[in-house]
Amino acid sequence: MAHTAEIIAVGTEILLGNIANTDAQFLSQALNSIGVNVFYHTVVGDNPERLRQALNIARQRADIILTTGGLGPTYDDLTKQTICEVFGRPLVLHPELEEAIRTYYESNLHRRMPANNLQQAMLPENCTIFHNAVGTAPGCAFEEGGVHVLMLPGPPHECRTMTERCAIPYLRALSSEVLVSHDIMTFGIGESAVEEMLHDKMVVMTNPTLATYAKPAEALVRATAKAATLEEAETMLAPVVEEVVSALGSFVYGVDVASLPERCFRLLKEQGLTLATAESCTGGQLGQWITAIPGSSAVYRGGVVSYWTEVKASVLGVPQETLDTYGAVSAETARAMAEGVRKLTGADVALSVTGVAGPDSDDRGNPVGTVFVGLAAPDGTFCRSLQLGKRRRDLVRHNACNHAFDALRRYLTGLDPETLSAK
Repeated sequence: MAHTAEIIAVGTEILLGNIANTDAQFLSQALNSIGVNVFYHTVVGDNPERLRQALNIARQRADIILTTGGLGPTYDDLTKQTICEVFGRPLVLHPELEEAIRTYYESNLHRRMPANNLQQAMLPENCTIFHNAVGTAPGCAFEEGGVHVLMLPGPPHECRTMTERCAIPYLRALSSEVLVSHDIMTFGIGESAVEEMLHDKMVVMTNPTLATYAKPAEALVRATAKAATLEEAETMLAPVVEEVVSALGSFVYGVDVASLPERCFRLLKEQGLTLATAESCTGGQLGQWITAIPGSSAVYRGGVVSYWTEVKASVLGVPQETLDTYGAVSAETARAMAEGVRKLTGADVALSVTGVAGPDSDDRGNPVGTVFVGLAAPDGTFCRSLQLGKRRRDLVRHNACNHAFDALRRYLTGLDPETLSAK
């Protein structure tokens, strides 16, 4: 039987909107990946009575409760005390945790542990301790009355690290079955179109299963199988993944790949090629996306943000005649920008983007959402012409970058970089 979970985030700052509840988003994704159903999200301020009420409600409708926040050393960090009251667990000092916290302060912060940090070494009696590898607040887990309670710190980096290292292994051990998923990543086709293509297959599947999810400018198909062993689950998934990839064709840019830029990075590295970028309306976003990937220096030579028309001419060498005749937002200029930055940096392949991100049309009447993506390579120069529609400025820029990396991905895999198709 599948487990059901409720996530309770503790913190007045979340209720006030001072910070976003990113912990809940991450935890839902992590729990879903191991087959735990998340049916409820709750946010409670730093108030013991309201937390007690939330816990009593949660224990009636979930067999796993995860809390985030309220594990710190200050007076309003009362999560542990309140949970122990609700579930009838004594809160006791764990000497090994006290020593670990003291050592953390002395080794990493080079000062004595403040006296109030001692309460962080207080955890429920007979609990499973979750050591905090990147902070001072340990977490824990225990089972009481058929409900598993997991306490995690609030700071996102600490919560994520503890979840991956401690909480997920703890929860996996609750089930004798293994759940395995693979994500088939697509670009250039919407979630509804993907679902329509796979609908007949999806509705009759029980194990493995297929589900579609929309992402900004993308869609993914998640194939999931449950089995007694990892090997058995993988054997069940292999033909399903192969069938989906075949059905969606070149819209698929990878399986279990984090993003289009990462896929391009891998392809460039495998083929021993280097990349450069020339940007106008995206303002350096192409370069930022590729350099966010560890090891990107092996493939990325650099880029030019040529926001002004004069910079396109003087730095990238776009002919003035091209700019005068066709304008800064044109296929001809996009091609010239890519060729210019490729020559300037000595890169094997170059991408360019020029367009109208908004909020108004440009001086030549090009509407918001008009974008041209250029790609210069040893065997020619290409251009993808786009009409992305009158969207928010950030969405136009985001979609333009995705199209640029998709053009690069298609070129590197022997496909036409100028068009979107399944072939």
